[in-house]
Amino acid sequence: MSQSSPPPAVRFVEVPAECDGQRIDNFLIRTLKGVPKSLVYRILRTGEVRVNKGRARPEHRVAAGDSVRLPPIRVAAEDDAPAMPARGLLERLEAAILYEDARLLVLDKPSGIAVHAGSGIDAGVIEGLRVLRPEVFLELAHRLDRDTSGVLVLAKTPETLRAIHDALNTRSTDKRYLALVRGAWRGGEHVVDAPLRKGMIRGGERMVEVAPDGKPALSRFRPLRRLADCTLVEVTIETGRTHQIRVHAAHLGHPLAGDDKYGDPAFNRTLAALGLRRLFLHAQLLSLPLGGRPLTLEAPLCPELARVLDTLAARG
Repeated sequence: MSQSSPPPAVRFVEVPAECDGQRIDNFLIRTLKGVPKSLVYRILRTGEVRVNKGRARPEHRVAAGDSVRLPPIRVAAEDDAPAMPARGLLERLEAAILYEDARLLVLDKPSGIAVHAGSGIDAGVIEGLRVLRPEVFLELAHRLDRDTSGVLVLAKTPETLRAIHDALNTRSTDKRYLALVRGAWRGGEHVVDAPLRKGMIRGGERMVEVAPDGKPALSRFRPLRRLADCTLVEVTIETGRTHQIRVHAAHLGHPLAGDDKYGDPAFNRTLAALGLRRLFLHAQLLSLPLGGRPLTLEAPLCPELARVLDTLAARG
């Protein structure tokens, strides 16, 4: 007669040094291997997870030595662990590495790849790179939307992760994006200082909107090149809210090309006929003050987007 395994019980784990500065949701996902991410976020939302006896939001960052209370959860057996990321994803990520040293791994993230698993996505950038670099600490230093391409930085040490977060929090970084927007741009630089609120739902999808009670968000749009019925702009952001550039561009009356959430469907169809099959938003440059001097990382515009610009230029 087989013995059943004992029921799960509350347990406490201490945050190891290598996880110092990690977000609590990522810490739990790594600690509770085999537990669905939806459950991880539910136990955070309901307050069942405690850090040093206090409730923690998903964005809370743990410190080495913190005591984390885990509620009774049955962790899946090793055989039930998440599947290995597809070979095609691993090959695309390996080919997209722009720069790597002892502190950083920098990716020219392709459009269409999420930075992490969730919402029906089995694996993203972080899961794939941890397979490719299993021997090293790897954490996302910041995020890009799934449909945005360009510079994405991952930290290879907790110290580097903290340094990048400090730089982002004090706004001592330089982040520049290239975007193609609808319409002929009038004037020079436009600054959008409009708070953003998440949670609005349309057609079953979560949306972001400009709202007085939202979180502060500031974007600067500078025209670079006027093309047929649209404009190529450079965007710098002082905050990193979800969908910030997309919502602020639409708020200006110049929605992004290929934006199926906040954009203009007719404009998107016109650009699709010219070969645009994705959102035209590219993280071109990120400069970080690391080690006492700035490290500037750049990702060239991908061939698909460059071809669209060439086609528009030829139309006059």
